[in-house]
Amino acid sequence: MREIFSFVVDLSDSRATHDLGYKLGQSCPSGTILLLFGDLGSGKTTLVQGLGAGLGIIEPISSPTFTLINEYLEGRVPLYHVDLYRLEMSQVDSLELEESYCGGEALPGVLAVEWAERMGKRPQSAISLRLEHVSTGGRQATLMACGDAQVALLKKVIGDGLLVDEV
Repeated sequence: MREIFSFVVDLSDSRATHDLGYKLGQSCPSGTILLLFGDLGSGKTTLVQGLGAGLGIIEPISSPTFTLINEYLEGRVPLYHVDLYRLEMSQVDSLELEESYCGGEALPGVLAVEWAERMGKRPQSAISLRLEHVSTGGRQATLMACGDAQVALLKKVIGDGLLVDEV
């Protein structure tokens, strides 16, 4: 069993959440899968907006709550933004996200999935990000990965000057 690398980032405000996404976007290679967890208003969409900016996407990024999937193709690599909020787990499984975006071939971009807790099957190669409100008024992000490439990506993001606590 591979070791899980995990760290916590304190995010003082929505700008800090956006900045974390931006740093991820600057570093994410094609094929990266980000699974986003957190309550309403915890910053998932803000993080994806930063991710898009870091990928060089100029088009405004909004949550695809009603369309389920938004595709942004003009960045350094494409961004596929999925929002599962309105779906039940059985409906999510019928979308076959993993097969559609990862089926046998390398993902041709970055896949960011909001409300990933609604996925029954989750790709083992994914990076998980849990966003939570904290009592100090800001947010906290817990990032976890277990694959060598994913761990290297997170360590690179950490090396970009984030204040973190390794778990």
